[in-house]
Amino acid sequence: MNTRPDIHDRLAASLKEARKSKGLSLDAVAKLSGVSRSMVSQIERGESSPTVSTLWNLTQALQVDFAGLLEGRTTPGIEVIRAEAAPVIAGRGQGVRIRILSPAEAAGEHEVYDLTFDAGGRLVSDPHGPGCREHLTVLDGTVTVVSGEDRQRLGVGDTARYFADRPHRIEAEGGEARAILIVQNS
Repeated sequence: MNTRPDIHDRLAASLKEARKSKGLSLDAVAKLSGVSRSMVSQIERGESSPTVSTLWNLTQALQVDFAGLLEGRTTPGIEVIRAEAAPVIAGRGQGVRIRILSPAEAAGEHEVYDLTFDAGGRLVSDPHGPGCREHLTVLDGTVTVVSGEDRQRLGVGDTARYFADRPHRIEAEGGEARAILIVQNS
């Protein structure tokens, strides 16, 4: 006799527990997820097997990952990526370290990078997709931003917004520099 709970039972119990731990009603989960109230109720009672799409919508609404839903884990309210654990892009530019600050699922839509330039460091980029824009805020030092034929020099606290669907580059001027770069719709 198998005493291990079936996956549908675990899913049902975890879904109900996640919903209740967030203080949400069936109606609230239905509105947040786009899954009908009756379907949420059926899944919680173990009377229905949700599709992957339905599970995805529910996990997003309840802030629980797929594995977490089966194991009863919830996503923490504050996700922390320690400085030493942030991924780094290697082999791009000269004398520049590029740390990725945005989550992987944001790639192509809203990417955030921490750029640390050595003196004379530069990041030269080919054009991104049509309509792509970058937003660069200087934290330390001085940089020059070039987008197509346009050029601007930026100091600490300055922000430049420019089209990145043309050749563009960022160069440290007169010493080390650091900036935050946001790339939209690459």
